[in-house]
Order: sequence, then structure tokens, then C-alpha cells
Amino acid sequence: MSLAVAVQMDPLERINFAGDSTFALMLEAAARGHRLFYYTPDKLSWLESGIVAEAARIDVRDVAGDYFRLAEAGKLDLASVDVVLLRQDPPFDLAYITSTHLLERLPRGVLVVNDPASVRNAPEKLFVMHFPQFMPPTLITRSKREIEAFLEEHGEIVMKPLHGHGGAAVFKLQRKDPNFGSLYDLFATTFKEPWVVQRFLPQISVGDKRIILVDGVAAGAVNRVPAGNDIRANMVRGGAAAATALTDREKEICATIGPELKRRGLLFVGIDVIDGHLTEINVTSPTGIRAVRSVGGPDLAAAVWDAIEAKVGAT
Repeated sequence: MSLAVAVQMDPLERINFAGDSTFALMLEAAARGHRLFYYTPDKLSWLESGIVAEAARIDVRDVAGDYFRLAEAGKLDLASVDVVLLRQDPPFDLAYITSTHLLERLPRGVLVVNDPASVRNAPEKLFVMHFPQFMPPTLITRSKREIEAFLEEHGEIVMKPLHGHGGAAVFKLQRKDPNFGSLYDLFATTFKEPWVVQRFLPQISVGDKRIILVDGVAAGAVNRVPAGNDIRANMVRGGAAAATALTDREKEICATIGPELKRRGLLFVGIDVIDGHLTEINVTSPTGIRAVRSVGGPDLAAAVWDAIEAKVGAT
């Protein structure tokens, strides 16, 4: 079957095509004969007649310097497409939340991946609290006193913004750290929401595993190893991809959270696991498709599209 697919994503000029998961999904869709339309979140509108976007037909190819060709943009009634890929990157702010409310107004015959209401209700660093048995010791707070007590208890901690992404503003602190006061003031000035504070996991030095679940089932993984002078393993922060297999603990995590992901319509999800501890459940715009393939893993773009096509065919 040939599907009409609208992709809500970041501006193309920001994309690192060689490693981008959204682009990998678009390439697979094109290879299957699906028609692709591209638009950015700011081009989404609600009218009395329905949800529309200023979108352009896009052709994609995996050719350096010639990755895509765009037709002239025009008004696209999103009720007329089969699938919307919700793929803009965080921050998970009010603009992002508003887009989920708009996409939620689409008729049931349009499959939004991931389900916008579930994305809205599952912020990466909060949704993980549904599964505390797998988390490292964690504190979510703005209280200086609570952070000081947590730091005293655990000795070394990591402090990061609740709605951050890509490893930005992640700091390691230790007892009697002379930087704590200044860092607290910086966070208090910069972020209105609480922050995430977790016990530091020394095993981050050997990797932060990104596991991809497709429709609730573990489908592939990559170990992201931080550079020697960094605690962050994110690829955009210099992390190196390495082949990996799932441990029994990681299989247990996936088997436990998978049914809940499926129930919520979270079809494409990336979880982060360090030393057997679940730290994040990424649902907004998970990455890892090309990294998994680059280390000899499965073609996850194909797995995602198999799941999408099965769901569209069942409606």
C-alpha cells in the first residue's frame, strides 16, 4: 500500500543527515513507495474545518550533498494523510505541548507516531517514575536543602534540567563541591521547573545503552561510550557507538515497560540504561536508528514502518 505521510520535524538545514533517525524513517518510507510531506511545527494551524499545515512534497535520497528535493509548499489538510510522524526535537516546552493538542484533534483514521496525547503525558525524565524499581536513586526538586541532603547521602550526583535533551546542562557534583552554590543559582535562574538529581553511576565510563523499542518490543540497541573527558555519552556530545547485546536485567526492563508503551500508542521509543539502571524513556523524537545499523544491528527504520503499516492496515 502507498501511504501519504506528513513529517512534522525541525528545519532541514539543522539536520545531520548522516546520523538522523527522522531522515532514516523518511528514506525507508520512500523506498516503500509512500508519499512524503514536510513541514515544521510553526506551520501547523487549527481552522474550524480542521488541522492544516503549510507543507511541501519532499523526495529524499541518501546522497551526500543532495539529500532532498522540495516542491513548492501549500496548504495540506492533515485529515487527508494516513500517517503523521511527530519528530521535532525537544525542548519539551509549551510550543511542543501545543502541537500535541493540535495533532490530537486529527480524526482517528490518521495515525500519529507517537500518539500526541501520550507524548504530552510522558516527559522523558518524568515518565520513567512509573518504573521506580529500575531507576537509580533519584530526586526531582528545586529545593537546595533537599539536594544538599541527597548529595551528602550519595557522595557523587548528577544534576540536569528536567526537560533538557541531548546531554545539555548535565553536571556532576561531589560532597563539598565548591561549584554547587553557583550551579544552584544558575539552575534557579535559568529553569522554572524542578530539576533531576540522580546518584552518579560510575559505570557510565563504559557506556550508556540506548535501547529501541518498536510497538513495545525491544528491537535493537547501541552502547554509547563517552569521550574520556566527559560524563555524557550522547552522540551529539562526542559519544562513540559500539555494538552491544541486552543483559538479562535490560530484557526485564523492556519486558516490563513494553506493554505500557504499546497501550499508550508510543510506537517508537528509545530508553537509556546505565549499569542496569533505567534513566530516561525517550518518546518525543527518539534517536538511534542509524547508530544501531552502523554497528551491525538490525534495520530499525524497517521495523518501525512494518509496525506503522500493520496499524494503518488494521484500521
